[in-house]
Amino acid sequence: MSHARTLLVTGGAGFIGFNFVRAVLATRPDVAIVNLDKLTYAGNPRSLRALDGDPRHTFVRGDIRDRALVRSLLAEHQPAGVVHFAAESHVDRSIVGPDDFIDTNVVGTFHLLDEVRRWLPTRPGADRDAFRFLHVSTDEVYGALGAEGFFSETTPYAPNSPYSASKASSDHLVRAYHHTYGLPVVTTNCSNNYGPYQFPEKLIPLVLSNALAGKRLPVYGRGQNVRDWIYVEDHCRAVLAVLERGRPGETYCIGARTEKKNLDVVHAICDELDRLRPRDGGHRALIEFVTDRPGHDFRYAIDPSKIEGELGWKPAETFESGIRKTIAWYVANTAWTADILSGDYQKAPA
Repeated sequence: MSHARTLLVTGGAGFIGFNFVRAVLATRPDVAIVNLDKLTYAGNPRSLRALDGDPRHTFVRGDIRDRALVRSLLAEHQPAGVVHFAAESHVDRSIVGPDDFIDTNVVGTFHLLDEVRRWLPTRPGADRDAFRFLHVSTDEVYGALGAEGFFSETTPYAPNSPYSASKASSDHLVRAYHHTYGLPVVTTNCSNNYGPYQFPEKLIPLVLSNALAGKRLPVYGRGQNVRDWIYVEDHCRAVLAVLERGRPGETYCIGARTEKKNLDVVHAICDELDRLRPRDGGHRALIEFVTDRPGHDFRYAIDPSKIEGELGWKPAETFESGIRKTIAWYVANTAWTADILSGDYQKAPA
């Protein structure tokens, strides 16, 4: 079966990457996906079973640092674009062991960029012109905000953790490959995602999985840190818009204008679970404040005016509708959570 175009997606078994693959296959019938994922602790083969039998999805277990593998995939599938999600992404893990973050996020991105740079000139002119390398990054590269202000595409970089420093480094490599080699890249920097298929180390899935098991709900400090939350499917729609209509060399900040204190997020989850799965004393009784992590950024918030005005994207979900969908999914998919937790799992708040 032939397709109008193929995308090479890295990290497509992880949280955001898998949701993106599902969204593309559901909304772009002429697109095929080659899904390259190393299947680290956060990638769950159980998720991929939902795509079994779809001839437009090809899964390849492998590492973006494997240049020979990347080279062979580019030559074999001749993708119309690369969407680069693959990354180590948990701040706590980067503090304990930063090596994997440098190896994957910096070295891996460099290898991917360089193989694409060497391969792209072999493509016909029209294919080269239409090709895009989309690098998915984070708002954490900008550091922390005080009580006011927003991150935008012109905010200076000021990463405060090994994780955010590794993503900032990869962003700079992507930019350099555009300006030095003319590689048609676009970069997205997004706020905190939540939704189905998220590994239970980040705040929302950790609270959900612990609450459903009747375990403590760890919250850093007093839970006053503020994040700008976006439902993962809204993020995926934004990535697709940037891939298809974004201008080469540009950066697009993605956010839902939904700021919440961590404690307020935990309270919202507890209250919804009280409705769906009542327990004696209520779920808020499980909250336990724990020692704050080193260098914990106080506040993140995105100004998404550029992507809204230039590409016409806006989130479809409010925080209230998105968190209800997320909670309902985790309640209905406890087997998925149990399966992924049977592997390597660090119980730490996000």
